[in-house]
Amino acid sequence: MKVLVINAGSSSLKYQLYDMRDESVLASGRVERIGMDSSIVTHEPVGKPEVRSVSEILEHTTAVRRVIDMLADPKSGVIASMDEIDAVGHRVVHGGEAFKQSVIVTPEVKLEIKRLFDLAPLHNPAHMMGILAVETNLPNVPQTVVFDTAFHQAMPRESYLYPIPMVLYRRHKVRRYGFHGTSHAYVSAQAADFLKRPLESLKMITCHIGNGASCTAIKDGKSFDTSMGMTPLEGLMMGTRSGDLDPAVVPFVMNKEDLSVSEVNSMLNKHSGLQAISGLSSDMREITEAIGEGDKNAKLAFDMYTYRVRKYIGAYAAAMNGVDTIVFTAGVGENSSVLRKAVCEGLTFLGIELDEERNNERSKEVRFITKDSSRVQVLVVPTNEELLIARDTYTLVNGLNEANL
Repeated sequence: MKVLVINAGSSSLKYQLYDMRDESVLASGRVERIGMDSSIVTHEPVGKPEVRSVSEILEHTTAVRRVIDMLADPKSGVIASMDEIDAVGHRVVHGGEAFKQSVIVTPEVKLEIKRLFDLAPLHNPAHMMGILAVETNLPNVPQTVVFDTAFHQAMPRESYLYPIPMVLYRRHKVRRYGFHGTSHAYVSAQAADFLKRPLESLKMITCHIGNGASCTAIKDGKSFDTSMGMTPLEGLMMGTRSGDLDPAVVPFVMNKEDLSVSEVNSMLNKHSGLQAISGLSSDMREITEAIGEGDKNAKLAFDMYTYRVRKYIGAYAAAMNGVDTIVFTAGVGENSSVLRKAVCEGLTFLGIELDEERNNERSKEVRFITKDSSRVQVLVVPTNEELLIARDTYTLVNGLNEANL
């Protein structure tokens, strides 16, 4: 089976084509600036030169058609025709309470995703455009959706409910949902496999640290608590997002600065975090470079950022009554030895003994960054959300095919 994995944004579309016989990637790429006359398509077939083109792509249906054409192109393609695409798997950010696991796309599933537009207005409508675009181009190919929130549906009520009037939960489903669930699920399973221990036997904290960032407490193999909330704004300080703050800050600032709801929402999501404190960048690489040059604001931003990661790890260790393993993943978590060191050196009370040599190692493999004597083992585990989506799609479509026999 060949599975095409798609992550559709409002003006972009990323893709990877997998051969599920050995889970190898045949090609990957992205379409950028959808809706403009200068859209950019970047196609990266394995074993062949990268292909890049600029043309007019006004909507997602054309973008998907362009992707299929590139995959089946006689020179730069990796399949003979689109008939070799057996299934398509989509990333969908918000599944609400309706979806506790990945599902085959049906009319009922599409209707429910639309109902959730209010909870993820920046993401779910774009994902739906991707689903409909594939439907138009590959009408007979089964599609699946894998939800960022599904892994966290195992959280107990004391973790996901907010201490506000219950009527708001009953009427509007105001609660903690959590995100990055596909990544947290993937790296926790990889870590357990690396440790040669059942996931269910471990108390684990996974730290997905990228431009968006979240920590998850995993107990008995399930999400026990997670830092992101009803939206991806809550929790850790991020590249441009504020993370946790006193809710009273919002009406106070709106009143003092005469801001609208839309403006304050933009401030908290797009103009806060590392960007706001450093006054320089939302990119951790640029922040650490500036620290080396003596930039005090960059140092403050870094210290605030790592402090909040440590605080969540400490809180989750307390919530689970202990922790066996901590995992760093995603762009910053996997690549910033400076960040990992700053976090771990503030957690020695847990029995963490950082190994400087291991921490500074550059590798794409799962690895320890603590000493063998460390009471809590800390790992770096490269995430691969696309592979998990491909696996779920393969399993679901295989089950569908068997049911139709």
